[in-house]
Amino acid sequence: MQSLSELARNAFVPGGVLSRAAEAFRPRGGQTEMAIAVARTIEQGGALVVEAGTGVGKTFSYLVPALLSGERVLISTATKTLQDQLFGRDLPRLAEALGLPVRMALLKGRGSYLCLHRMELARQDGSFPDRSALRTLAKVEEWAQATRTGDLAEMTGLDERSPVLPYITSTRDNCLGSDCPKFRQCHVNAARREALAAEVVVINHHLFFADLAVRESGMAELLPTVRVVIFDEAHQLNETGVQFLGRQVGTGQVLDFARDMLGAGLQFARGLVDWQLLAGATERAARDLRLTMGRLPPGSRVRWSDVAPEGVHEETWNDALAQLAAALEQAAEGLGTVSEMAPDFVRLHERALTLHRSLHAFTREPAEGAVRWVDAGNQLRLVESPLDIAQAVQQKLLKQGEDHDAEANRRSWIFTSATLGDDARLSWFTEPCGLEEAEVLRVASPFDYPSQASLYVPRRFPRPNEAGHSGAVAALAERAAQRLGGRTMVLTTTLRALRAIGEQLQERFAGSLELEILVQGQWPKRRLIERFREGASDGRPGCVLVASASFWEGVDVPGEALEMVIIDKLPFPPPGDPLVEARSQRLEAQGRSSFNDYSIPEAAVALKQGAGRLIRRETDRGLLVVCDTRLVSMGYGRRLLGALPPMRRLNDEAEFEQALEELAARPQ
Repeated sequence: MQSLSELARNAFVPGGVLSRAAEAFRPRGGQTEMAIAVARTIEQGGALVVEAGTGVGKTFSYLVPALLSGERVLISTATKTLQDQLFGRDLPRLAEALGLPVRMALLKGRGSYLCLHRMELARQDGSFPDRSALRTLAKVEEWAQATRTGDLAEMTGLDERSPVLPYITSTRDNCLGSDCPKFRQCHVNAARREALAAEVVVINHHLFFADLAVRESGMAELLPTVRVVIFDEAHQLNETGVQFLGRQVGTGQVLDFARDMLGAGLQFARGLVDWQLLAGATERAARDLRLTMGRLPPGSRVRWSDVAPEGVHEETWNDALAQLAAALEQAAEGLGTVSEMAPDFVRLHERALTLHRSLHAFTREPAEGAVRWVDAGNQLRLVESPLDIAQAVQQKLLKQGEDHDAEANRRSWIFTSATLGDDARLSWFTEPCGLEEAEVLRVASPFDYPSQASLYVPRRFPRPNEAGHSGAVAALAERAAQRLGGRTMVLTTTLRALRAIGEQLQERFAGSLELEILVQGQWPKRRLIERFREGASDGRPGCVLVASASFWEGVDVPGEALEMVIIDKLPFPPPGDPLVEARSQRLEAQGRSSFNDYSIPEAAVALKQGAGRLIRRETDRGLLVVCDTRLVSMGYGRRLLGALPPMRRLNDEAEFEQALEELAARPQ
């Protein structure tokens, strides 16, 4: 009888089963090597960390041995987009090619599913946004009659930023559970039942860690029955995990609670309690707490190492917290008097008490080894977070030291991504994730980078901290994109640079039939990427996309639609961020260099991710421009260059112009 490793190897030979699953399949040594390593880990148990460069085909490398194993498998991804791709395309295609009748299920978080009870309440909600929102609600109600899954991703034309979504989806806070009048038809519960009955379940990292923290998503029943757990896009695990493994409470939660209390009160118990008074007092207290922080740009993180956050008077802060706590207590008292009238009131009463307890926790000292801060934007979020997920992974997942848990010791854990570090042990990933003892495999990309791509660092350029830097980046993008007819993505390290570069380019090409400038935030992300992929087609101009943050990774634009990526600065972690500061201080206390052991690896991984947008297929050609002279002038630049794919180096502006000319001359 063949071992799983042998079965996996045979699947990847010329003329094997994969040639039936993918028309464009051709054997790749790295893909087979990864598949054999995954198969071996499934057979033996333990943890395997695999960095598989772009183009390796890592998805098939872990799916093939996972399916052939016959074990119960859980696959977690960072994005719903990859979830949908795995469940809707890759898994069914492979299962058919392998001749395996595998039962599969897709499980997302509550916010991805239509809540039938809240949809009914939305019609009577006096705070519903506007007529446009009512039209959207009507379309949702029509779609609700036909959908089997209730997965809102299936509804065409529903913007992921729609103001209607909070009214038609549930949260852990407002779900009524088994007391809900729509419990039997609940889409969330139906998805959980399917997951419990399936042999392969596809989830996402947010759902996994939410359950690890609060045991609420149904994963508590699912995980013990699973023998193989695979984390794709694993580079996001640490940052996703710390969001859930600490504690947090926000004014947005309080405002949602006040709105739900008012709506339920007026619908089920009008006149019995002064709901307007209770809701109004709660809303005012939440807004007053936000006002204590003053004006701050969206995305600001404010240090909170003392009694009050930095820049806020202690007495003012404590008074605002006390007022909000008192408003929540009064709301709980009012809800307690009508709790028997509807299950909505029971859940609202629990929410008021939970919010009060969470708020009170922030009046005490933070937990040992945790850091506190305030996220400030339109709303306020109080956050206390561990510095990493290492302890949680070792104790709750790998269960190290628990010899009596034989099943946990047999379980196989696969962690994979295209970018996991810049050293042989992939320490950037393995240290904060508690995986220093895991087997590590690095599989290089099969792309011929020296012939497919070039790297240019302009030598005579403003320094990153100089006022004219963003303007110079925009000017370079303007000239180069004109030569290419668009086909350019500009990635920025800050929102300030995003706005400056985007505005300059949009002003330059306003009303132009030559280029269309797309800027993150002005359209939904999905629409931006779709338009960028279309490029100069159907008489429309070519595109330049200016983006930051989430566009550095997970964006796949193969072919001639993208031939130049411009990165404005080296993506070092922001020094004023409280979490970054705390991690750096911990390293310094251990006698290590925070710059060498934290800042440089962070920058190397982010730079590698951004550069990874350029070459997505064997036939792609492109230019990477990094507008930061430190990459070639500072000693650490060699380490950052070493993290990039081995592209051909352009030494001066003349070589850059020649490379641009060659790209522009390529047939489209």
